Amino acid sequence: MILKFVSLFFLPVIILMANVTANAKTASVIGRRPAIDTIIKLDTIKDRKLLKGKKSASNTATKNAANDTTKNKSGLKSMVTAHAEDSTRYDDVHQILYLYGRARIVYEDFELDADYIRVDEKNKIIFASGAIDPLTKRYIGRPISKQKGEKPVKSDSLRFNYETKKGKIYNAASSQEENYFSGGQVKMLNNDEAAYRNVIFSTCDLPYPDTHFGIVITKGIGEKNQIISGPAFLEIEGIPLPLAIPFGFFPKPNSRASGVIIPTFGEDQKLGFFLRNFGYYIALNDYMDLTSTGTLYSKGSYEVNESIRYLNRYKYSGTLSLAYSSTNYGLPGDPADKDFHIDWTHSQNPNANPGTTFSASVDAGTSGFYQHNPATEGYNLNTLISNTLRSSIAYGKTWAGTPFNLTINLSHSQDLTNKTVTLELPTFSFNMSTINPFDSKDRVGEQKWYQKITVGYSLQGTNKINDVPEAELFQTETLTKRLQNGFEHQIPIGFNQTILKYFQFSASANYIERWYFQTTREYFARGSVPGRDSLVYDTVGGFKRAGEYNLGATMSTKIYSTLTFKSGSLEAIRYVATPTIGLSFHPDFSGPGYGNYLTAVSAATIPYQVSSQRYSIFQNSVYGGPAAGKSAALTFNLDNNIEAKVRPKSTDTSSTGKKIKILEGFSISTSYNFAADSLNLAPISFSGHTTLFKDKVNISFGGTFDPYVTNLRDSIANGQLFTYKIPINRYTFQDGKLPTLIAANISASASLNPALFHPQAQAPAPGTTLQTMTPEQSAKLALLNSDPTAYVDFNVPWNVSVNYSFNYGNYYTGTSVSNTVMLSGNVTVTPKWNVQYSTNYDLRARQLSSATSFGISRDLHCWDLSMQWLPFGYYKSYTVTLRVKAAILQDLKLTKRSDYTNNANYNPYQ
Repeated sequence: MILKFVSLFFLPVIILMANVTANAKTASVIGRRPAIDTIIKLDTIKDRKLLKGKKSASNTATKNAANDTTKNKSGLKSMVTAHAEDSTRYDDVHQILYLYGRARIVYEDFELDADYIRVDEKNKIIFASGAIDPLTKRYIGRPISKQKGEKPVKSDSLRFNYETKKGKIYNAASSQEENYFSGGQVKMLNNDEAAYRNVIFSTCDLPYPDTHFGIVITKGIGEKNQIISGPAFLEIEGIPLPLAIPFGFFPKPNSRASGVIIPTFGEDQKLGFFLRNFGYYIALNDYMDLTSTGTLYSKGSYEVNESIRYLNRYKYSGTLSLAYSSTNYGLPGDPADKDFHIDWTHSQNPNANPGTTFSASVDAGTSGFYQHNPATEGYNLNTLISNTLRSSIAYGKTWAGTPFNLTINLSHSQDLTNKTVTLELPTFSFNMSTINPFDSKDRVGEQKWYQKITVGYSLQGTNKINDVPEAELFQTETLTKRLQNGFEHQIPIGFNQTILKYFQFSASANYIERWYFQTTREYFARGSVPGRDSLVYDTVGGFKRAGEYNLGATMSTKIYSTLTFKSGSLEAIRYVATPTIGLSFHPDFSGPGYGNYLTAVSAATIPYQVSSQRYSIFQNSVYGGPAAGKSAALTFNLDNNIEAKVRPKSTDTSSTGKKIKILEGFSISTSYNFAADSLNLAPISFSGHTTLFKDKVNISFGGTFDPYVTNLRDSIANGQLFTYKIPINRYTFQDGKLPTLIAANISASASLNPALFHPQAQAPAPGTTLQTMTPEQSAKLALLNSDPTAYVDFNVPWNVSVNYSFNYGNYYTGTSVSNTVMLSGNVTVTPKWNVQYSTNYDLRARQLSSATSFGISRDLHCWDLSMQWLPFGYYKSYTVTLRVKAAILQDLKLTKRSDYTNNANYNPYQ
């Protein structure tokens, strides 16, 4: 800051006095009076006449580009360095040292750079200024002073008496946190005080006269932590506004300061007049702050928000927000909708505590919060149309030097459409990575076959509540009756071996055991009628265990085939096939001896006979139970890859051919279960992917074929005719037909921007990662996370993301087809104008999605002007916002909007 600049001159000047004496013995002496001090206030061509009194001293000085390093003769151990690219000159008569052309003075951790520096030993004054460039006629080489740990201070010129410690700085430009001081004059009174005149206090980092927005302090006294001003007025784009105060206090603290948050005023068609986001900001300490805001509506609705931000650099950072609202969009007297929302994000620097991680991402609340309080998220379309809320709090621990690790996770999933909640409180996983128990640490040579056997272990446990209605979530019965828990142990054993050089053989055995403290029972209700839904489910307490195992073995190899061409640009095509054959075995664990499956039997009722229902007692358990039925399957998978090689052009000096990917992967898979009594062959599935145009377009496709014949039958139920399917144990090829395509999909995506066509690999610069960011950057990141619309990247000229999706489903009784194109991106029309867009187009219905949106942003340097427009649909609305960029003034904005909640008569079918 400017005041700290004063104390930096005293010691360097004493050392420079010794330097003056030393230079007097070697430098030429020219008897001329000192140059007139020139005050430069503006950086424009029209003001160059102010500098006519000062001619470039380089015309009369000795061209020696001297470097002068002198010891302090007063006994100090520090060194002072005086340097000028053009020349240095010492006037022995007037005892003045002149430094011309990129002059520089360095003493300990203090640095002063300027085009011209003059040290007057007789009058004990240092003067520094810039110069007029002879080509551009612009003022260049402004004085820049800096001390280690402090930000640089720029000025047009400065004068300083190193004995009285008084001086003046003209058109200074300095910053602290996100506050900037520029323009006017600063008169040094002592080490801790300075007098200001016509100084602009602003959040704009452009120096005067290019400051776009600020408060002009006509007269004031600057102390260590504050400015006490006389008359001050607001100025925008150089135009003074009739908004003035007779006196004021402007903080310059080393830490954040508390203060009132100014609200916005407006009217909502349904809620009435509002006073929005008024509150108070409290800077609790250097690591934490609290923001309390509220909104009041004239018709009785209100919102309350509490937000805490915390940051411990190089350790952790996070934000916790709590919101509660009461809104009434109905008639007066109707009950209001009570909503709340919790938002918590926490991240930990991985280097803060090696081996331990902790993170949190909580997004929970009532299902109607975003719809009833759209202004809370700035009318963000993604939150308005969101159907789910998800949360996760995770802790991880890895023990160095051991194969063990532990993770604990608390998760939350909320369906906003059905208003149901799923909780896991908590889920943990203890794992041991695979080891070779029969291998020796002191082994010499290759592993023997038994030393390649691997063994692992994992234990998972959970307490879970599935699909509980929001209204029943905090009831006692929910936690006692519907809370499910259990443990699952897994011990995988594996073996891998290369056979006959070309075949990869692997075998595996996996044992799974589950522990539960409650199981399910089914029985028919008294007087139930077969064929109707009369089963009753009951939860029975008590410990139960269930174990199962499965065995498997696979063998794979690669087959290469190359087709070469002697002429033409195409040199060769290579085809790689990877066939894999496997065997798997799983016993039938539904037998009476295991006790995993029971049978519910109904009582005989005339004229109906007895009916029965077989069920698993673990069917509602968190990890399920052993599978019923014996399986002895032969599996088959074939993966295909095709590449082409093109000959180099005659102008290519590298003489290296170019590879082109034709088909990166195409897989066909199926299985045959020898233990099944019918329909042994599983559906044949295929999938593939590739890229086009030098990896700029990604294409994926897949599908499923049914190899069996399926017949359709008609039936009548509840007075209606319906059709159902019956699979027949007969292959379609036996009837001379191909397998039936029952599912297919294809998707293509491309994200295009200039960087894709002209890639440039660059190492991350300081402050560009979460580990190296500054507190100011962390504050701006927190603002971006809370309001994504507050940021637009003007550095990207254009960006286009295109996604195409086609899905086909054949259910025999009917088909379904979806065919959509999703388009989004932005275009920087000029360096300061950016246009964003996002839409979905249904090719089958030939209509745009109601989620179509457009945005326009204007960079006003210190300000951002943005407009968001949803042209049609239920969320039809627009928002125009003018905001200050500085994070400390994030609440200073002017907004005009048309709320989507006013679309009461919207009908999507009109």
